[in-house]
Amino acid sequence: MFRKLVAVALFVSFIAMASSGMMMFFIEKPSFTIQMHPVHKMFGLIMIIAIICHLSLNYRSLLRYIKVKSTALFGSTLVIILILIYGLAINNKVPVELALPMDALAEKIESRE
Repeated sequence: MFRKLVAVALFVSFIAMASSGMMMFFIEKPSFTIQMHPVHKMFGLIMIIAIICHLSLNYRSLLRYIKVKSTALFGSTLVIILILIYGLAINNKVPVELALPMDALAEKIESRE
């Protein structure tokens, strides 16, 4: 039963994260991103919990996959890309005069929820 609940939680949280992320990607308005942020953040947490459960249930299979060189190379490439994109994002600072009002608006919207 636990495995079924994890699978459903993972599926629904993926749909929520993918749909909210794609909407924020294509509707490039900071106001919309702030509006969708609570949905994206909450289902992100649910997805993390579901993934941890999924990994604990399927740990041995994952280790077998990683032992294949092509799979390990693909995974390593994705990790390198992730690190590079994080580096670019962290070094792309939002000016303080823009960041402070945006943060205040986000806090105001999230406190209404």
